[in-house]
Amino acid sequence: MVSTATSSISNSTTSASRTSGSWAGVVSLGLGIFAIVMSEFLPASLLPRMAGDLQVSIGQAGQAVSVTAFAAAASALFISVVLLRADRRRVMIGLTLLAVVSNLIVAFAPNLVVLLSARLLLGVALGGFWAMATAMAVHLVHADHVGRALTIINSGVAIATVVAVPLGAWLGEIWGWRGVFLLGAGVAALALLVQASTLPHIKPGAASGIRALGLVLRSGVVLGGLLAVLLIFGGHFSGFTYIRPAVEILSGIDADAFALLLLVFGVATFVGTATSGPLADRAPRVGVLLFPAVLGVGMLVMLVTGGSIVGLFVAAAVWGFGFGGMPTTLMSWGARIEPTRLEQIGGVIVTVCNIGVAAGAIIGGFLVDSVTASTPLLIGGIAAIMGAVLLASLSRHR
Repeated sequence: MVSTATSSISNSTTSASRTSGSWAGVVSLGLGIFAIVMSEFLPASLLPRMAGDLQVSIGQAGQAVSVTAFAAAASALFISVVLLRADRRRVMIGLTLLAVVSNLIVAFAPNLVVLLSARLLLGVALGGFWAMATAMAVHLVHADHVGRALTIINSGVAIATVVAVPLGAWLGEIWGWRGVFLLGAGVAALALLVQASTLPHIKPGAASGIRALGLVLRSGVVLGGLLAVLLIFGGHFSGFTYIRPAVEILSGIDADAFALLLLVFGVATFVGTATSGPLADRAPRVGVLLFPAVLGVGMLVMLVTGGSIVGLFVAAAVWGFGFGGMPTTLMSWGARIEPTRLEQIGGVIVTVCNIGVAAGAIIGGFLVDSVTASTPLLIGGIAAIMGAVLLASLSRHR
C-alpha cells in the first residue's frame, strides 16, 4: 500500500514543492501523532475513576471517546477546505496546540460538560493532523523516500497504542486520572516545540478535491467497504472503550494486572501492524478477512474465557493482533479500489473510522449501563466479524 501511495503522490507533486531532507520535521510529525493518539486513548484505562470523580455513569464518561471521534471525522473532511490558503506549518503547530489545551482543560474539568467540550478540541486536532500528515511528508522529503517518511509518522500510532493505555492505567493509580491528562498535555507540548523548531513553511496545494471526493462516493464498492469499516471499528470500540469494567466483572483482576493486560494488547497490536504490510502486498484478500475476523474472535474469546486469567490474556493478544493489522489493511484496500484518488479514499476511510469509534462508544455505553459491562464484547465481536465477511466479499474488485 505504501509503495502504491508513494508512487501516486510522487507523480502528482513536483520535486520543486518539497523541502529536501527535512527528516527532523518528519520525526516531529510522528511525535505529534503519538501525542494526539495517546490523548485519544487515555480514557479507555481511566473511565471508572473519571466517572466516579465527576459523579456520572461509566457510559456517560465514555462519551469522552465518542465526541472526540465525531469532531475528528468532521475535521478530517473539512480542514483543508476551511484553511485553504493557510501555511501548513502553522496549521500543524496550531493543531498540536489544540491538543495541549484540550488535555489541560480535561485535567482541571469540574464537570462532564467541560470535559466533553475539551475533548471536542482534541477531535479537531486528531482529524486535522491525521488528514494533513501524509501531504506534509510529501513536502519534507524526496519522492524516493516518502514511504520511509510515512513509516516514521505512522509509527507514532503504533507506539501510542502500545504505551498510552497501559501507562494511563498504571499512572492513574499513582497520580489520579487528572495527573495522567497533565502528562498528555506535556507530551503534546514537547511535540509542539519540536515542530516549531523543525517544520518549514509550506504553501497549500491549489486543488480542493471536492469533485474527486464525489466520484469516490458514487462507487457501490466503496460504499459497501465503508459499511464494513463502520462495523469493524464500531464493534472494536464498543468493547475497547469499556474494556476495564468488562474484564473486572469477568475476572476481578486488580489495577496492576489490568495494566499488564493492556500492555499485552498493545504489543500484539504492534505485531499486527508489522505483519499487515507484507500481507497486504502479497495476499491482500487474506488480510481483509484475517485481521477484522481475528479482532472479532478475540472479543468473543475474552467474553467466553475471561473468567480465566490465562484465557483473558490470550484473548487480549488475539484481539490486539487483529486490530493492529486494520489501518494498513483498510488503506491498502482503498488504494486498490481507487488507485487514482488515494487522498480522497483515504480521507473518507479515516472519517468513517472515527464515526465508528463514536458509534461504538455510544452503543457500548448504552449496553454497559442498561445490560451488563461484558455485553459490548458480544455485540462488538459479532459486528467486527460481519464487517470482515463484507470486506472480503468486496476485495475481489480492483
